Amino acid sequence: MARVTFRERARYWFDNTMSRGTVSLIGWLAVVSSGLIAVVAGLTLWLAPEEPEGVGGPGQVMWIALMHALTPSKVASDKGSVAYMAVMFAGSLGGIFIVSMLVGLLSNGLKQKVDRLRRGRSRIVESGHTVVLGWSDQVFTIVAELVKAHASQPGSIIAVLAEHDKLAMEEDIRDHVGDLGRTRLVCRTGRPTESRDLNLMNLAAARSVVVLSPEGEDPDAHVIKILLALAKRPGIRPPVVAAIAASRNIAAARLAGGKDVHLVDSDDTAARLIVQSSRQSGMSVVCMDLLNFDGGEIYLRSGTELAGSTYGEALHAYETATVIGLRRPTGVVLNPPMDTVIEAGDQVVVIAHDDSAIRLATGTPALDETALTVAGSPEAEPERTLLLNWNGRAGQIVHYLDAYVAPGSVLEIAADHPKAGTGLSDLANLTVNVKECDTTDRYALESLGVGLFQHVIVLSDDRYKPHHADTRTLMTLLQLRDMQSALGEHYSIVSEMHDENNRALAEVTEADDIVISDTVIGLLLAQLAENRHLADVFGYLFDSHGSEIYPRPAGSYVASGTRVTFSTVIEAARRRGETAIGYRNTSAINIPPHYGIVLNPSKSEPIVLNRQDAVIVLAER
Repeated sequence: MARVTFRERARYWFDNTMSRGTVSLIGWLAVVSSGLIAVVAGLTLWLAPEEPEGVGGPGQVMWIALMHALTPSKVASDKGSVAYMAVMFAGSLGGIFIVSMLVGLLSNGLKQKVDRLRRGRSRIVESGHTVVLGWSDQVFTIVAELVKAHASQPGSIIAVLAEHDKLAMEEDIRDHVGDLGRTRLVCRTGRPTESRDLNLMNLAAARSVVVLSPEGEDPDAHVIKILLALAKRPGIRPPVVAAIAASRNIAAARLAGGKDVHLVDSDDTAARLIVQSSRQSGMSVVCMDLLNFDGGEIYLRSGTELAGSTYGEALHAYETATVIGLRRPTGVVLNPPMDTVIEAGDQVVVIAHDDSAIRLATGTPALDETALTVAGSPEAEPERTLLLNWNGRAGQIVHYLDAYVAPGSVLEIAADHPKAGTGLSDLANLTVNVKECDTTDRYALESLGVGLFQHVIVLSDDRYKPHHADTRTLMTLLQLRDMQSALGEHYSIVSEMHDENNRALAEVTEADDIVISDTVIGLLLAQLAENRHLADVFGYLFDSHGSEIYPRPAGSYVASGTRVTFSTVIEAARRRGETAIGYRNTSAINIPPHYGIVLNPSKSEPIVLNRQDAVIVLAER
């Protein structure tokens, strides 16, 4: 083995010190500067010991050499012998190189620091912040809703970590969301799957963590990898909410995330909402109102103040909130039996505009007994439903629809998708027929006899990119509405879309319900980030078992055209074993953003409900 020479060792040591960055380079520059000053001072004392005049010793000579090194232009004012001038000129010439190198090093070091800050690589030192990991269009919905939720909380912070440029993320969010109010946005660039990048977010002090399902192929694998990275972190971990695109990956995600993670099944949630919206006109608007932070929101209240009362009595207990159920140690139940006794350990589930505004009613409710028209619920009858297009969640939609409809109901599937109608052999109540059809073609739609159906569901075809799929859905909706107008037919239409921006275009078609699946999941994630215990409440609402939301004719509750308080409507519903949560004014059915839906109205303010209006209730079928 060849022997390492002293020169090679010295060069190796020098290379290592030079590679340590700007500080090391400045250190070497300081050594060179010291050497230059020493040489210039030594030559001056040797060659011109009497110059310049008035210099008292070596210390002053070294100071003069330092000034010439740092300020090369100082040589212009020098006077003396040729030897002195030559030494000062050499010192100034060396100073030019030293100062130039120093400026270059400082400029480069500052640029690197600014670039690092621009990339968002500094650690967050906040506490109580909400962390969003990953990037998709849902981030705009989540940030917008959290801003609304924190509008009355100064100093609230939302921190986003994704593989995007920091400034680009901040600009995109502000472009989509607008004014952030009192909420501060902090973005960091990094991989949410990497532990060192997660360290930037100060997760131990965070209030909650939201994991987004990214766009592209196999998004669930990315989410599961993030959950594994979070689970391996030692110490305190905040509650985590994550969206999973495919139901088949829920078990793997639950195993990866552990007990501190709540998973939102995107396909399952969207499928349930589409089915419920297809059968109850306005259902999607009601759910969106409950999920967002604009109007009526769902809160959990301690049951101590109502302990000993029955659920039926509690329906009139609040002036500014609507009671819809109970959260007990055994689980959530909405619209329980009216004689259910509320215990101190229970939590009361209410709809309110703000938790700070919830207050108990004073006195007895103002009821008009003469206006009550309690009627029985209609018997379930077989239905005919038309399903247009097919996608990955269509099978779930059909199975959930089968759980709702009466035996003998018919489902007609019209699509040119190669997988249309597959996996439907275990249905109990539905008879399924499949036809090949281009759903954007007017003549093909007319051949289906759409007027024979009570409900029409228009799905987004997953063979196309989201934007193109939404365009095809809009074409189908326009054809259906024109056919309704020309033929005088009446059937409800629910459509599925991807982009929230297409809602305004779809409203031209007067579609009864438009389900924007990505927006719904984003709203749900924002709600659970604020209060993960609401997961059981929303899970109950979207389930086909137990009580669900129904818009029912107002005439079944109060006399049409009569001026009554909403307390009277609540009482009429209570006597039917139902919970009234609002009403729908048909005169505003096509006016956004609520389309005539009013949730949690004041109990004492009078309203007039006509024959075409509906009371929105929680009820068994």
